[in-house]
Amino acid sequence: MKKGRVVVAMSGGVDSSVTAALLLEKGYEVIGVMMRLWAPGNGENRCCPPVAVELARRVAEILGIPFYVLDFTEPFFEKVVLPFIHGYASGITPNPCLACNKLIKFDLLLRKAMALEADYLATGHYARIVKTDGQYRLLKGIDPAKDQSYVLYMLTQEQLARLLFPLGDLTKEKVREIARKLGLPTACRDESQELCFIPGKDYREFLRLYIPDALRPGPIYDTKGRLLGVHRGLPLYTIGQRTGLGIPYGKRLYVIGKDPERNALIVGTADEQGRREIMAGEVNFISGYFPQEPIEVKARIRYRAPEQEATIYPMGQGKVKVTFKNPVAGAAPGQAVVFYKEDEVLGGGIIL
Repeated sequence: MKKGRVVVAMSGGVDSSVTAALLLEKGYEVIGVMMRLWAPGNGENRCCPPVAVELARRVAEILGIPFYVLDFTEPFFEKVVLPFIHGYASGITPNPCLACNKLIKFDLLLRKAMALEADYLATGHYARIVKTDGQYRLLKGIDPAKDQSYVLYMLTQEQLARLLFPLGDLTKEKVREIARKLGLPTACRDESQELCFIPGKDYREFLRLYIPDALRPGPIYDTKGRLLGVHRGLPLYTIGQRTGLGIPYGKRLYVIGKDPERNALIVGTADEQGRREIMAGEVNFISGYFPQEPIEVKARIRYRAPEQEATIYPMGQGKVKVTFKNPVAGAAPGQAVVFYKEDEVLGGGIIL
């Protein structure tokens, strides 16, 4: 007896292939779908090049499940690419993967799945969903090297009720082993860590093409306001960057701030780049309840950054103040800060 219909977001990679296989084995009626996403000109988006589409189709044939390609090029450009471009032009460092998860995968694609009368949408994310006392909780994947809970902090109770993450209890090695045993052609396929819509590996070339007017040279100051040099355009630098500054100083320098009004880049030494306090907006708490009192958490300011002891202070209007026990470096406006209690993701927001 079928346990329900589930749409699996397939990418032509091993994770989504094994996700589909495991759900089929558990008795679900599985439908494979792939999103066609925007890329510049006539180029290929790394998430859905023709080779990936063909691999996903072959996996679907082996598993005996239907497979469809959905054209999301326009909404992806409008909701992910344009904010990425405008964000860099305004001096922040946006994370397009977070926008894609929030607005494309777990909104648009989830709604498409429901339109196909599916009970669930499943992805190959390494994270876990558990239900306790009527509440859904998002937990880290058991493989610390692959845990992807950081990029899922925006999920809601309503969404978690409709989502399946079958790989959360597995290691990457085990997933590849399953794929090999099933004879899936994706078993040994490498995974890309680059931004999917940017050709090559340098986002700076992409920005030069799309926001040339924002790439105006300007002054580089130290924290005391002394002029040290000239930058090539604020969007070409990120908070925490320590290479490519071209400034003889005697000590290693890091980008620690941007001043769009003066078109100025602020740099400092390692001792000067740490911050004990940040603000975050667009904050989501997975429980659905925004805290009314300060709470102690572990906070992560980047995908692979270590967790730091912190306290969250609710500020109203979807904002919080985060104070760290020890100074943290590299907290860039536009990136996410995500809150944890042991293995549980409490929520997160965008650094302001």
